[in-house]
Amino acid sequence: MHGESTRPTAQSSEQPGEVSPQVQFVAQARIPTKYGTFNMKVFQEQGSGVEHVAMVMGDITEHALIRIHSECMTGDVFGSLRCDCGPQLDFAMREIGQAGNGIVLYLRQEGRGIGLINKLKAYELQDQGLDTVEANLKLGFPADLRKFDIAGQMLEHLGVKSVNLMTNNPDKIAALKAYGIEVDERVPVRSDAQPENERYLATKLHKLGHQIDWL
Repeated sequence: MHGESTRPTAQSSEQPGEVSPQVQFVAQARIPTKYGTFNMKVFQEQGSGVEHVAMVMGDITEHALIRIHSECMTGDVFGSLRCDCGPQLDFAMREIGQAGNGIVLYLRQEGRGIGLINKLKAYELQDQGLDTVEANLKLGFPADLRKFDIAGQMLEHLGVKSVNLMTNNPDKIAALKAYGIEVDERVPVRSDAQPENERYLATKLHKLGHQIDWL
C-alpha cells in the first residue's frame, strides 16, 4: 500500500442537497440464536421499501452496546474469506450475548452500498489487481455509498440516546454524533488477517481511515 493516506470521500452521511431516507418500524418477533434470544425489529425505508433490522437483546433504554453492520451476503451467509464481515458480525452478537443486552443494527447496504451485482463485478476487478476502493471507482461509484444516519433514526425509535459502539469505522461514529446520539466508547472489532483479506484490510486502514491497529 506504500503508506498512502489519501482517503476518498465516503457517502456515509447526507451530502448537501440530499434527503436522508426515512425509516418506519413495521414488525417484530422473538428470534432465539446461539448467542441468546433477540427481538428482531424490522424497519422499512419509505419510498424504496428497503428493510433494515435491529436485533435487540435485553434492556437498551437510554444506553446500549451496539454494532452497525452493513449487509454482506458473501461474508455473513457464505463465510467468504475476502472480507472480515462475518467475523465482525459474530463478534458483535457474541459480545451482546455475553453482556445480556445490546443491539445489532443490520443495514441492507450490500457492497458498501453498490449492491450485490456490482460487488461481484468489483471482486472481478480486484482479482485483476485493483484494491476495493479502486474497483468501486472503476465501476463509477464512490468508495462508500452507505448512509449511517439510517442507524440514528432506528436508535431514536428504540429510545437509545448513548452507545458503546463496536466499530473500526470513524464514519459511523461521526454519523451517530451528527444525529444526536452520544458515542461514549468505541469498542474495537478485531479479526484475524488471512491471505485472502490482508490487502482488503490494509486498504480499509490506509484509504478508508478505519482504525485497524492490530495489522
